[in-house]
Amino acid sequence: MDALPYAEPSPGLPLDALSALLAPRSVAVIGASGDASRIGGRPIAAMLERGYQGRILPVNPNRPEIQGLRAYASIAELPEAPDAAIIAVPAASAEQATRELAERGTKAAIMFTAGFAELGEAGAEAQARLLEIARRHGMRLLGPNSLGLFNTANGFYGTFTSSLERGYPNSGPIGIASQSGAYGMHLFSMARDEGMGISCSVTTGNEADLNVGDLIGWMAQDPGTEVIAAYSEGIRDAGSFLAALDLARRNRKPVVMMKVGRSEVGSAAARSHTASIAGDDAVTDAVLAEFGVVRARTTEELLDVARLAVRKVYPAGNTLGVLTVSGGAGVLISDAAEAAGLPMPPMPEDAQAVLRRDLPFCAPANPVDCTAQVLNDLSLVTRFGHSLIRDGGYGSILLFFTHAGGAPSITPRLREELRGLRAAYPDRLLVLSVLADPPQIREFEEDGFTVFADPSRAVAAIHAMGRFGDAFAADRPAPPPALPGFGLPATTPSEAEAKRILARAGIEAAPERACARADEAVAAAEALGFPVVLKILSPDILHKSEIGGVLLGVSDAAAVRDGFALLLQRAASAAPDARIEGVLVAKQLSGGVECILGVHRDPVFGPVAMFGLGGIFVEVLKDVSFRRCPFGEPEAEAMIRSIRGAPLLLGARGRPVADVPALARMLSRLSVFAHQAGPRLAGIDLNPVFAMPEGQGAFAADAVIDIAEDAA
Repeated sequence: MDALPYAEPSPGLPLDALSALLAPRSVAVIGASGDASRIGGRPIAAMLERGYQGRILPVNPNRPEIQGLRAYASIAELPEAPDAAIIAVPAASAEQATRELAERGTKAAIMFTAGFAELGEAGAEAQARLLEIARRHGMRLLGPNSLGLFNTANGFYGTFTSSLERGYPNSGPIGIASQSGAYGMHLFSMARDEGMGISCSVTTGNEADLNVGDLIGWMAQDPGTEVIAAYSEGIRDAGSFLAALDLARRNRKPVVMMKVGRSEVGSAAARSHTASIAGDDAVTDAVLAEFGVVRARTTEELLDVARLAVRKVYPAGNTLGVLTVSGGAGVLISDAAEAAGLPMPPMPEDAQAVLRRDLPFCAPANPVDCTAQVLNDLSLVTRFGHSLIRDGGYGSILLFFTHAGGAPSITPRLREELRGLRAAYPDRLLVLSVLADPPQIREFEEDGFTVFADPSRAVAAIHAMGRFGDAFAADRPAPPPALPGFGLPATTPSEAEAKRILARAGIEAAPERACARADEAVAAAEALGFPVVLKILSPDILHKSEIGGVLLGVSDAAAVRDGFALLLQRAASAAPDARIEGVLVAKQLSGGVECILGVHRDPVFGPVAMFGLGGIFVEVLKDVSFRRCPFGEPEAEAMIRSIRGAPLLLGARGRPVADVPALARMLSRLSVFAHQAGPRLAGIDLNPVFAMPEGQGAFAADAVIDIAEDAA
């Protein structure tokens, strides 16, 4: 699959394209049951109980009446073409039901039926037939192997989940899109148990047609959905997924996502379960970050982020101020903030002095510890809180009152002080950490404070709000640079040819010459200036150092002759069938920082660029950054600065500052080259690249362009 072309993103599915699925005026239930505990009976019972205003049309050849509703013997006997249909029949009957519904003009079908692509090749072929039928008639298909959906706005419950037996959701602004049915309803159940308000929940199953990206795109346009929580095992359609994330960002709809399949075992399980491709996890991280999506590692984190996002306060350039009654909690919060990368700058010195005059034994830096004295004088909450926001200027404030905040003797007065603070600063994110009974927590929430028992969880959620704010505030990236057209060779080229190809994209290499004879090599070395590097030149030997095919520090003509012969001998011994074009003589660079630039073709998102420092940093520490191709120089420089080892390029410990602009220019051009090259390009390695001192450029000392032999 190729990457999404660089252009104004598609707006995604129009809002009305899925209205028949999520807000149908009529729904047929194929395989309807009078037993409310059976799969074909549960959605009917739920819709009747929740007051669905549309028409429910049960289809069952053996029953004239189902759950008090007239039943129809067949799809052909339905009095109208339903907007949507629920297919709850065995796999052997599902294809016929799909065909009959599509021919009647049904706009959307929810297929509960399993036994398709998740079971192997035969199932995949049967699923493909379902899709072909649906597309031929313009019918959208959710599933197969879907647990269905619900929409609280209209009481439509096209699902057979047993989770509803424990209670229906409160209507609210959080939408859930999940590839997994059981886990999607697990998320809903946890959210319901925590009192969170849900707008809709959709499970996509095998994603023969509609996928998680499509549903995120619909929720990004739905007025009733303000926060989107998603769960995915594998991204099936990169185009719709990326367009949906872009649309959500432009509409200021935060997306928090669990993308599982991080481990090798987990990735294999995802393929087995949904016949999807998990892709490379580091690439997934980079793509989600590109669109401002917060990736949750746990269900708890996903719900925490969604719950706080409902407040709709997303501070760009977020900083955290802390008011605490416990010094120990302040340390814990500070550790959590540092681990998350959430800045906690100290209060201004003059503000600290005022706080000390107010309470001499306080700790006023940040965290601001007003000690247990606050229990005697709750007005300290207001005075210290005002100072944190007004003088500290923090985007977010975490107020830690532990069990004291839930004490009946304290809670009413504390609420009064906090309400004044909330009213004075509606644009600030104010989060409360207290231990209290559920009724008291509801009161704090009604006052505008999201409550966390664990302050570390609060910090993680607060950090996420800042990431949303940064994404919403960011300008759209400028188009990447335009490059002239070029063609790739039929097969993987030699190093010299790879460098000639890349030179047309403006990617500079160290000065070098390809030499077929030893005399040519000596002349080349003398022209370039000693010392030089000698490398065996062969399109069949890409990893030259592994066979001893690279000689460094060759310092005179005699050494060049000897080295030339030695390289040919080593190549003949290690790779007797390799085509040998000669030896590459290159100027040996010094004084620069070794880096690695590369591209690999991700099976989901297409070409993805990588940047890192050379040597141990990439091989052992894996200190690298990724970004989907193509991108411009500002994004390239952000990649470079994002790695942990970036200070080595920026003048740490008296080192010369590297030519980061030249490095960013090379990385950006590499990304455009990879994007334009198409699917025949399997990968590129530039290793090492020497980032020379400021103003002196960046040069590739080695280059590999890997051509995919089996690409179309």
